[in-house]
Amino acid sequence: MGSIKVSNTLFQVMMFLEYAIWGAWYVTLGAYLGQTLQFTGTQIGLVYGAFAVAAMISPILIGTVADYLLPAKKVLAILHLIGVLLLVFIANQDEYTGVYALVLIYALCYMPTIALTNSITMEHLPNPESEFPRIRVLGTVGWIAIGWVVSTLKLEVTHYPMYIAAGLSCLMVVVSVFLPEAKARKTHTQLPPLGKMLGLDALSLLKDRAFLVLMLCSLATSIPLSFYYGFTNLFMNDSGIEYAAAKMTLGQVSEIVCMLLLPFFFRRWGAKYVILVAILAWAARYLFFAFSAEAFYPWMLMGILLHGICYDFFFVASQIYVNNYAPKHLINSAQGLLTQMTYGVGMFLGTLLSGIVVSHFSTDAGYDWQAIWLVPACISIVVALFFWKFFLQQQENID
Repeated sequence: MGSIKVSNTLFQVMMFLEYAIWGAWYVTLGAYLGQTLQFTGTQIGLVYGAFAVAAMISPILIGTVADYLLPAKKVLAILHLIGVLLLVFIANQDEYTGVYALVLIYALCYMPTIALTNSITMEHLPNPESEFPRIRVLGTVGWIAIGWVVSTLKLEVTHYPMYIAAGLSCLMVVVSVFLPEAKARKTHTQLPPLGKMLGLDALSLLKDRAFLVLMLCSLATSIPLSFYYGFTNLFMNDSGIEYAAAKMTLGQVSEIVCMLLLPFFFRRWGAKYVILVAILAWAARYLFFAFSAEAFYPWMLMGILLHGICYDFFFVASQIYVNNYAPKHLINSAQGLLTQMTYGVGMFLGTLLSGIVVSHFSTDAGYDWQAIWLVPACISIVVALFFWKFFLQQQENID
């Protein structure tokens, strides 16, 4: 019992650091690039897009390495150790080409660690449905806490957040060393076939219709997510809302609450209905935004407060489902595939589509926010109907 408590504490520290590392510099990167390095808007967008490009490439490949060659905790430590060096290089680079190349390489190392931390944790939990949310919530706490530190110290437009992230990455390397060993599984002394290295084993899971539908819905749900991350702050400021960034943190507060409530709803509804409610919440959020376009603040606030249901009930629930569904020898690859679909392909397509939509509904007179927000609302409704028809009616018990 004592060893389990120690392991869970290590997992909580790991999650805190994982998302504090990302949050330390990702949120303020745009301000630093624009105000300090004088990058253009297009250049800033491309730098941020490097994370989506990386998420389409590396998670499933690194997941295969963790499944076949090295223990996942060693892969995690190696990637964050490389990340320390890259973050220091990024902090000392002021040319666009150099920044973009370094951020892309860093993202190729960092994005797989999201899936790795999930699989490492859930592998050692007797009951992931009830225990994982209580551990994963520390990631959100880490994101919020480091954001307040950077903001309080007024480091937003400096390169110091990269150094903070590098320091946290050093701590992550140390924590990774002390993580519990992986449960016994077949070991390999040489590189697996090319097909396995490319993650084709994980792709074989798509032969199951329910799993395929979940991956497609994960991809499609990440498209509206880009609208929220990319344009909510602009929407609120354009609507005359003061302290928009601070008020948006209410979304992270709701995320903490919903993460802690997730085990209860898992027991009451099961994973399938939890995920469906999340997709419907995305639609509701954008409808609230669309019809608060005349600065009806309460509806706007409701849309922000739905963030916990939107994010936790979909993404965390999907991660738990993948952990329960995938064969033990493919868990890291399967989690990598989910990351590839969401943070990679989905976010990349969402970034492109949201930019096109906002440009289309923008004139010299301003933004047509109602029309803009109705687009992701309609996408979410279609995804919910698709999920209900082709996933919810599956007879397989995934809970």
